[in-house]
Amino acid sequence: MSREQQAVALARKAFETGRSKPLEYRIYQLKSLQRLFIERQKDVSDAIKKDLNKSEVGTQLYETLGLEGEISLAIRKLKDWAAPRPVEKNLLTISDTVYIQPEPLGVVLIIGAWNYPWAVTIQPLIGAIAAGNAAVVKPSEVCVHTAKVMEELLPLYIDKELYPVVTGGVPETQELLRQRFDHIFYTGNSMVGKVIMEAAAKNLTPVTLELGGKSPCYIDKDCDISVACRRVAWGKYTNCGQTCIAPDYILCEPSIQNRVIEEVKKAIKEFYTDDPKTCPDYGRIINQRHFKRIMAMLEDSTIAVGGENDESDCYIAPTVLRDVKPEAKVMQEEIFGPLLPILTIGSLDEAIKFVNKREKPLALYIFSQDNKVINKMRDETSSGGLLANDCLVHYSVSSLPFGGVGNSGMGCYHGKFSFDQLSHLRACLIKQLKMEGVNSMRYPPHTPKKLGWARFFILKTVDLGWLGRMALLAIMVVAAAVVLQNYLL
Repeated sequence: MSREQQAVALARKAFETGRSKPLEYRIYQLKSLQRLFIERQKDVSDAIKKDLNKSEVGTQLYETLGLEGEISLAIRKLKDWAAPRPVEKNLLTISDTVYIQPEPLGVVLIIGAWNYPWAVTIQPLIGAIAAGNAAVVKPSEVCVHTAKVMEELLPLYIDKELYPVVTGGVPETQELLRQRFDHIFYTGNSMVGKVIMEAAAKNLTPVTLELGGKSPCYIDKDCDISVACRRVAWGKYTNCGQTCIAPDYILCEPSIQNRVIEEVKKAIKEFYTDDPKTCPDYGRIINQRHFKRIMAMLEDSTIAVGGENDESDCYIAPTVLRDVKPEAKVMQEEIFGPLLPILTIGSLDEAIKFVNKREKPLALYIFSQDNKVINKMRDETSSGGLLANDCLVHYSVSSLPFGGVGNSGMGCYHGKFSFDQLSHLRACLIKQLKMEGVNSMRYPPHTPKKLGWARFFILKTVDLGWLGRMALLAIMVVAAAVVLQNYLL
């Protein structure tokens, strides 16, 4: 039996003991996980520094702070999330108990990504634990040091049988995908997403795919361009552009292109000094393969700002490209790096057409002081999320679902959405062995009169208080007697 098979079998066996289901045990595991980020923050930060050149403060700000918040929310709200959820009834079920009961799915496979290796791996794990599942955790092998630390630390803080960590590369992932899971949660690119979905289909395993794409950023000529470009520069160059919801390219009218370039340039200097290479808050490309991929995108575009690079250090300066054509190399795939192309368009309508001709993005950004412009972009496009007058921050709002649409993914998570995504929402109806007369309308022989009664009882929905329910129940008893009398006759 392979290491991957053993991990899955161990998780399945542990889940079948039932110990992951009590709310007290789920909360205990979540609190233990929370301690990890308090007690071992330096280990987490040191590994990410080696992998992505993130500072310790940057690691907390973009990786672990959000996780601590998600864990606190889950602990605080778990009792409510897991409670039976009453639903609206029709007259036929007015005296019955009808509700939705969230229940664990079973064993979940979580395949993380390398760009925010803790945030995008542990956040779904929080949902899996909260929902009462077991979970096999597969961190990205691209972040070598972080994967090692995750493999070492998680078993020290949470149940190592219920939540085993499997490290390794493509062969190990392929072996995991050959096993049967009850849900697969993958964060990464659409090409691998298709492989995940194909593997899952063999067992009819549901999937959550958190993918990416080219997230557009429309800047209206009448907005505060200085503030807009400052926020765009922050969103683009954070983590050296290796963010799935980074603004991928700018759409603006030709009349403001030069101003946009100058304002982005000013923001780069403000954030990362005159020499970003020496700035502790500016990251690095994850490896040389991605460095070469990003540099190849520059071949047929004009550099307006930046462009400096050092392959030995996987360094690419914050870069702005001007007058980019739709057919340019940089526009053919998600950039996932610190290149910011500017494409000029003639109007808002033209920008909308440009966006709609391409795959639906994970995020869509609009900078405008005019709500009509914002609403028009919202109503006439589709994207995983939409954010006006800022970048990235919608990811931090736990009450908003985070996820893609179409090519940018399926399913969503964060907060209660994580719990629901990794739960089976079981429909429950509990009847009494009484009032059989009401049921006579459904029994053969079928008659027009019975159909008339059925239409009345089934098509009427009710939302009554206690007194209303009692009154209606009395009416139903009388109606049942009438129906029964007619049936007997």
